[in-house]
Amino acid sequence: MPKIERHLPGDFCWFELGTTNQASAKPFYAAVLGWSAVDFPMGPDSFYTMFQLDGADAAAAYAMRPEEAALIPPHWNPYVAVEDAGETARCAAELGGKVVEAPFDVNTFGRVAVLRDPTGAYFNIWQPRDHSGAGIVGEPGAFCWAELATRDPSGAVRFYEQLFGWKTGPVDGFPPDYPVIRREERNIGGVRCETALPPHWLLFFVTADIDTAVASAKQYGGTIHVGPIPMGVSRYAALADPQGAVFSLVQPPTEGVIA
Repeated sequence: MPKIERHLPGDFCWFELGTTNQASAKPFYAAVLGWSAVDFPMGPDSFYTMFQLDGADAAAAYAMRPEEAALIPPHWNPYVAVEDAGETARCAAELGGKVVEAPFDVNTFGRVAVLRDPTGAYFNIWQPRDHSGAGIVGEPGAFCWAELATRDPSGAVRFYEQLFGWKTGPVDGFPPDYPVIRREERNIGGVRCETALPPHWLLFFVTADIDTAVASAKQYGGTIHVGPIPMGVSRYAALADPQGAVFSLVQPPTEGVIA
């Protein structure tokens, strides 16, 4: 599997699960995505779980604080790489977003901030130092796509294009009403109009066998919300892990990135 040394500014670079049960998350994602787990102590009775795939960091999980869990359910967090977390957070606020947590250092690994876009979707930014982010993407078991569900797609597009320099619009092979996010000529995500649910980012992971992955998810206590169903030339499923964190699986027609 090809490994990634560094992510460019504007790339989705890290994928983090906020959960109420790290112990349950580890066997679930091992069965569904083939991840191994390595725990790093963070303090008394606290640790950060690094999920790895073929020896490369693929994602991570942390235990939500009680006050956080009281406000939002378990969820997946997307991180976007930036050159300067402080400057990006300032720009986000000027563009109508909210700085939920101001930039702070994570040891020597990098600098992070939690932001909310003007439509209400949360996301993180990451200024890398010792840790660039995921060492593998676009391969079976790894991240491949991020989709923003929002009530105001046009407003969201304006915000993210100005903040990250993304180019967003129609792309051949996708529905005409589904703006695709492009970064350096690469399709990296999309924007979907959603009125029934709160605005949010949904992460997609590649699987080589979606039927087996969905069966494993059921066996380990997950919930299948959609599929597997055809999605263009690929197959798609939307799932929740045992704690309720929602994510999607996609099986491309051949191994590799869906776009």
